[in-house]
Amino acid sequence: MTVLIACDKFKGSLTAAEVCASLRAGLLRARPGLDIVAVPIADGGDGTAAAAVSAGYEEIEVTVSGPTGVPLTAMFALDRPSATAVVEMAQASGLERLPGGVLSPLAASSYGTGELVLAALDAGARTIILAVGGSACTDGGAGFLQALGMKLRAADGTELLPGGGALNRLAAVDLSRLDPRLTGCHFILASDVDNVLVGPHGAAAVYGPQKGATAADVAHLDGGLSRFAGILGRTPGIAPETDLLPGAGAAGGLGYAAMTVLGAEQRPGVEVVMGLAGFEAVLKGLTASDLVITGEGSLDDQTLSGKAAAGVALAARAAGVPAIAVCGQRKLTPGQLEGIGIAQAYALTDIRTDVRECMDEAADILQSTTIRIAEDWL
Repeated sequence: MTVLIACDKFKGSLTAAEVCASLRAGLLRARPGLDIVAVPIADGGDGTAAAAVSAGYEEIEVTVSGPTGVPLTAMFALDRPSATAVVEMAQASGLERLPGGVLSPLAASSYGTGELVLAALDAGARTIILAVGGSACTDGGAGFLQALGMKLRAADGTELLPGGGALNRLAAVDLSRLDPRLTGCHFILASDVDNVLVGPHGAAAVYGPQKGATAADVAHLDGGLSRFAGILGRTPGIAPETDLLPGAGAAGGLGYAAMTVLGAEQRPGVEVVMGLAGFEAVLKGLTASDLVITGEGSLDDQTLSGKAAAGVALAARAAGVPAIAVCGQRKLTPGQLEGIGIAQAYALTDIRTDVRECMDEAADILQSTTIRIAEDWL
């Protein structure tokens, strides 16, 4: 019997690699000699670059601008033989990179993510996977494009300050100075978000409040995004109304910038990660007598919308391999779990009722959970 462990991070507690390692250690104690393959994964958001590194990509650190302009160290993952890089927005422009954790809905920018792309190009990348979850900004990817060479000017000719709050002053865009290497690069937008850029289902209205935007801020940001899309959409060589494309509202609108200017191909995040992490290759060699174990911090309604555990379990079901899950908390019914291919779910809170204690001692509790998994499935 082969057990394939393909888990995402337990956010705020363990990385995906640590979750997989804890399960592997526990299973081997329960069943010495068991054939185990561990493949840390992610859903296309934060943790995607780390999943690539676990799969053998090279980790490269660079200094970039943080979401409010404060320099920070971020990393991207590079596979030199295929010239493929994984650039994770959360590394440079994520909520967790805000100084002191202070939200900055109007001033936060995606500029640093553009700098990561430049660093990947410098390292020889010709395919770039943009993992865009967990952003701190709502700037339509304007800062991202500014880092790549685009100019955004106000009516008086001055360059706009970073952040979505400045876009209402936009009068003209200039794409003539974009890095010429971009035209020879294939971009993949790893995202499950289907929001458009503006309006009641747009980036500001839906995700702005999570980034600290008040109702007045949301209206201001939405107006700026609309102005940006209107001016950019009239630029020669740019297709109009791409702000209405599903996924344009991903990551505060970086999806719009990537698809409109870079011609990025949007693909479901977990599918992208399963491919680069080697999950699909291992799954092809399994049978109905084997087992897939997936998991994430919380199995909840978000899981049903394309999160990592659902993607893994559905792939396993399609391959005829049973799948179970581990999690910190389980908020889905057995019927909902079965609907996404999870035959059984094991929650840390089944063992320890205190959530904080589960987060602090997740590695040990996960190993204890493997005793039940071994009894039930091995």
